[in-house]
Amino acid sequence: MNVQIHVVQQGQTLSGIAQVYGTTYQEIAEANEIPAPYWLAVGQALVIPIDGSYHWVQAGQTLTIVARMYGVSVNELARINNISPSQGLQVGQRLYIPPRPKRSAEALLYVEPRTPIAPSMIEEVRRRSPQITYLAMFSYEVQRDGSLKAPNIDDIPSIARAAGATNALVCSNLEEFAFSADLAHVVFTDQTVQNRLIDNLVQTAKEVGYRDIHFDFEIMHPEDRELYNSFLRKARDRFHAEGLTISTALAPMASDVRTGIYGAHDYAAHGEIVDFVSLMTYEWGYMFSNPGPVSPLPQVRGVVEYAVTKIPRHKIFLGQNLYGYDWSAPFPPEGGPPARAISPQNAVMRAINERVAIQYDYRAQAPHFTYTDDAGVRHEVWFEDARSIQAKFDLIKEFQLRGIMYWKLGLDFPQNWLLLTDNFNIRQL
Repeated sequence: MNVQIHVVQQGQTLSGIAQVYGTTYQEIAEANEIPAPYWLAVGQALVIPIDGSYHWVQAGQTLTIVARMYGVSVNELARINNISPSQGLQVGQRLYIPPRPKRSAEALLYVEPRTPIAPSMIEEVRRRSPQITYLAMFSYEVQRDGSLKAPNIDDIPSIARAAGATNALVCSNLEEFAFSADLAHVVFTDQTVQNRLIDNLVQTAKEVGYRDIHFDFEIMHPEDRELYNSFLRKARDRFHAEGLTISTALAPMASDVRTGIYGAHDYAAHGEIVDFVSLMTYEWGYMFSNPGPVSPLPQVRGVVEYAVTKIPRHKIFLGQNLYGYDWSAPFPPEGGPPARAISPQNAVMRAINERVAIQYDYRAQAPHFTYTDDAGVRHEVWFEDARSIQAKFDLIKEFQLRGIMYWKLGLDFPQNWLLLTDNFNIRQL
């Protein structure tokens, strides 16, 4: 089954939209997880489950232009739509587009279990594991003596493994709920601590069944760049000898930054040392920023354009947020409260409940809206939808990247998962 993106217009209902596409409102509601009584917001992006897709002819478009847009021959497009290859098209004319071949890709999904683990998280692991390559357990926190503070993993790894996903152990330099540059420096400079850490990672991987060890070391001293590279080389040699792979998370950079909180991340070195990397291409809009897109396409593209000059494309996962933010005035830079994270599904429900239209920033490729709450406080919401995630999938295909990385499991975004399998054949190892 293929899907098509439809943006709700003023006055449209689920039944009316279903008629346009030759399907039922129940199928659309199920695909988009829309509860009864099936209220919609103007500007809401729906995915329509149909076999193939439809194209409505725009002014100036010819059969040749449309065929080129979808990678199909003019003769084939004409045959399928029972028209002559030389026939002119009318504005608004509907053309059926046959399903297109899909390329293979991989998907890495972070999971951050809390204590106690909610049954809904376990269910979400069962639901999403068949659609991903790696389930990355966030996180095993390094201690200053080289030991590991393990998360409560319950039976999540066994559930993922049974569904065909490969389990990855995420090792972080989190300390007291924040990334610690000093902790990372201890690991890089104390050989006893370093050796103990590597031993503990290998032992834990064997005990639990992790096949990849993924370092998410962030906000480090920039002068520790070469020390981090040396540590990764040492870890790689040991992990490979034990039959394990090694991967890293990289800060989003569009050039070789050597100062500040990103300075310790060396794209070229990681591209040479590790088996794959995840680009953290999100958080331009964040909890303490002015309202704006979390992963605007021009900035994401800039990171990718730089990354492919330093890292083999087959090693690169493009990072994607499964969330947005709701900012309330006065906004954080002016002393207001931090923004609240919100799932794409809850963002749409908020727009529906507040009876406001969803706007779309075509340059950033991001949906957004504003509303005023019952207390008279103005809010601005930026999030992700089917259009914004499709733009990222198109970027992956354009640059021939290995796949996509998601932060994180548990945030409702049904359109993403339908579009993921519509765009790619997801490999499982």
